Amino acid sequence: MPVFPVKVLVTGAGALLGQGVMRALERSSLDAKLIAADPSPLSAGLHWTDEAYLVPMANDPAYVERLGEIIAKAKPDIVIPGTDAELAVLAANREALERDYGTNILVSDERAVEIADDKYQTFQFFDEAGFRAPASARPENAEELRRVVETVGFPLVVKPRRGARSIGVSVVNSQAELDAALAGREGLVVQECIGTDDGEYTASVVVFDGKPRASIVMRRDLRDGNTYRAFTEAYPELNEQVRAFGAALGPYGPANFQFRLDREGRPCVFEINCRFSGTTPLRAAVGFNEVEMCIRHILFGEEVTQPNIEHSTILRFWSEIVVPPSQVEQLG
Repeated sequence: MPVFPVKVLVTGAGALLGQGVMRALERSSLDAKLIAADPSPLSAGLHWTDEAYLVPMANDPAYVERLGEIIAKAKPDIVIPGTDAELAVLAANREALERDYGTNILVSDERAVEIADDKYQTFQFFDEAGFRAPASARPENAEELRRVVETVGFPLVVKPRRGARSIGVSVVNSQAELDAALAGREGLVVQECIGTDDGEYTASVVVFDGKPRASIVMRRDLRDGNTYRAFTEAYPELNEQVRAFGAALGPYGPANFQFRLDREGRPCVFEINCRFSGTTPLRAAVGFNEVEMCIRHILFGEEVTQPNIEHSTILRFWSEIVVPPSQVEQLG
């Protein structure tokens, strides 16, 4: 069993996700030593801790070997990925990394990661599981696309099957706009447009051994695809649905579901993050510290318990850090 302080290696120290995990750790009651990693020496999160390392990009063949070198040197008790790009490679190498270096990698299996990574597979997952999902079509399947257009009509949403935030996403209101949005592009999905901007939710559930242990639902306002205002309430019915989603997906630890309500008030999930999410520090701020929950369960066998969630408004803002050039050069 690990001893205190617990050593936690967080990758993606330059990403909103990685930095959010680090901030959640700072809010926790754990006696933790934070270790950070990122490809760029100019990543702010690398300068929040005394122990930081550079890694290649996740698609670099040298990534896994370099991460192994860092684990061997830093000896973290647990490794938490802080970017989407690392999930697939860590899921594929989790067993070997844990065996070879005596650590824990907080990543779900390849099946769950792939379902979350591909928005068409996300639709298939929910549809096959009997949950409400936005009608979806692959543009290269003409019959499938025609059926969605005829069934739900316009507006429709065109987005990359693999992507984050609102990058490459457009709303089309006619066949001409749809044709223009699809022209010259590949790897897209066309989806039913559900609800309105003021009825969007982000929810997270912690699952171990296929059992949902804790969950939280927040209504949110978006800016540039990221949550910048969030509102918490008990939402008992929505939490029940989110727990059902988590049980069906079966992640290892955290999963994040983003959804809107359809005309019947049913949650319609359009995106899964099979990991912590950019709103992790917001949830920690209102007492739902999923990072601490997962670490305590994995390292110490502690049960995950459902915190009480009070009605709150969370406002997000920018901050800064000043770094001496010598500190950047030392990392580079």
